[in-house]
Formats: sequence, structure tokens, C-alpha cells
Amino acid sequence: MLKGKNAFITGASRGIGSAIALDMAHNGANIALNYIGNPKEAETVRALVIKENVRCEIYACDISDFNESKQMVDNVLKDFSSVDILVNNAGIARNNPISRMSENDYDDVMNVNLKGAFHMIKHLYSTFMKNRSGTIINIASVCGVRGWEWQANYAASKGGLIALTKTVAKELAGRGITCNAIAPGLIETDMTAKLTGEKKENFINSIPLKRAGQPGDVSNLAVFLASAGASYITGEVIKVDGGLCI
Repeated sequence: MLKGKNAFITGASRGIGSAIALDMAHNGANIALNYIGNPKEAETVRALVIKENVRCEIYACDISDFNESKQMVDNVLKDFSSVDILVNNAGIARNNPISRMSENDYDDVMNVNLKGAFHMIKHLYSTFMKNRSGTIINIASVCGVRGWEWQANYAASKGGLIALTKTVAKELAGRGITCNAIAPGLIETDMTAKLTGEKKENFINSIPLKRAGQPGDVSNLAVFLASAGASYITGEVIKVDGGLCI
């Protein structure tokens, strides 16, 4: 489905990002894998990716840094020649009610989740334009669709990412480039692992399908959006939430 394409995925050393990397590799894509933090996790994912008989290189980078992310993009383009698929998945959370949320916690979340995605799109903009093809997939959240208590920073960043998605889709459509967002609900990852006990049970009971999602539920959709089968879909926000936001 994606044979011979080069996919650049941020935050791909674990969770949803690693699932997307593995599923895209399984479908034939070469993987440029960004991470920050734990190199062992990144190497583990890389080892699994190359078992699919595709190429995989890893890049440590803080995408919230404009110059650092530009250097990473330059390195990826040097290594892979081009990028066909960009997945902006990297994200962090710093939850607190607004009354206790620090300015730093607000800024850090916005800088990674929203500004980081902007950096990646900006640095690859000319590549996509030159190729007159490509796919950008932004991993948003249902928090950006409906808002969520104690997550003003996270919800604002994901809401902004949705608006960025629609804007980029309009700007690049004339060159045959698509840009869509996926908005996951409760997905079983390290980020949601802190939700336990009665609180988690109550949350799951509020989901029509009565279960949490798995990273593969998101990665399956990402593979489709990157495929030729989704070439007439752009500017969309597709929820993967078990019906939470019906």
C-alpha cells in the first residue's frame, strides 16, 4: 500500500507513534523515526521496523526548537532524498486546573504539540511543493474537539493543531498534497496509563463502545490516510474515540 514511500514520524519511539511506524513499515514504507528522551526505545522500534525489510533511521530532536528541527529535516532529506508522508505525532501533557497551571506548563505543551508540528510542516513545505504530492497527518485529540477539564494547555494545543490542519490543507491542495488530522479518544498508551481505578472505569463507561482504544486503532487509519485510497480526502478531522464525541 505504501511501498517505496518515505514516512517521517515524530514521537515514534513508543505509543501511537511507534504503532504508526510499524504499520507503515509493514505496508512498505521506509521510516525516518524521530524521538526525544530514551534512545533504547527508539532502537527497539527501529529493530522491529527493519524486520519488515524497509529502511529505518532514527533522529533525536526536540521539535519545539526551530533550528534543531530544521537541522533534523535537512538530515532526513540527505539520508532519504525526499519525504512522502509526514506524521506529526509528538506530544506531551501537563495536566492541571487553570488555577494551578504554570506558565511554563502551558508554554511547554503548546511548543511541542502545536509549534512543533508547525516547524515540521514549514521545514518540509518546499519539499512537498516541489514534489507536487505528499501526505501530512496530524495526531490531534478529542480534547481539541470538545475541550477537557484540567487540560486547558493540551486542549488548546490540539484545537490549534486542528485549525493548522485545515489551513495547511487549503494551502497545499493545489499541489495535490493532503493534510488531515486524527483525533484519538482514550487510547492505551503511557500517556493515559495514569488514569486508573474508578476514574478509568467511569471514563470507559462514558464511551459507547465501552472500551479503551489501542494504538493500532489509530495507526490503521494513518496508513489509510497515507495511501492512494485517501487521495481525495483533505482537511478532515477523523475521531478514533469509540463514539465518545457522538
